[in-house]
Amino acid sequence: MVRIKELYQNDIVPKMMKEFGYKNQYQVPRLHKIVINMGVGAAKENIKLIDTAVEELALITGQRPVVTKAKKSIATFKLRKGMLIGCMVTLRGARMYEFFDRCVNIALPRVRDFKGVSPNSFDGKGNYTIGITEETIFPEISYDKLEKIKGMNITIVTTANKDEESRCLLRLLGMPFRVG
Repeated sequence: MVRIKELYQNDIVPKMMKEFGYKNQYQVPRLHKIVINMGVGAAKENIKLIDTAVEELALITGQRPVVTKAKKSIATFKLRKGMLIGCMVTLRGARMYEFFDRCVNIALPRVRDFKGVSPNSFDGKGNYTIGITEETIFPEISYDKLEKIKGMNITIVTTANKDEESRCLLRLLGMPFRVG
């Protein structure tokens, strides 16, 4: 079984039941899914950037990404409906826990001048989003083979109803929130 899932079941569930007064262990919030989105704006000039983004995201997550298309045309961005503009992956189950573990313990500490992630990136419904500017923080990506540095958004979806519950869950799972 995955290390983070064992930590959740053995340590976090009892702590959160005590802290928030849950009567049943199934009321305790848990990770539902992790969605990783990589937008490639430069793909409108060079369509091959989408292929490299798909390969990199597959290396990072261990799952084949879905290529996303523009929903509507926007003239100021020279974007037409149906153009390829990025890729995304939705992780659940064991892959989700494994990715979360690698992201928190390996990738985020490799960010230059890292002081922690913002504690204010919750959406009001218990979901948390991190914006990463370089995919090179993941050890699977070789810096030498990169054509263009791309960023990504990582959204952690929990079953929590309030941001306070979700913040507590993520903190207990090891998310390094910035203090102050």
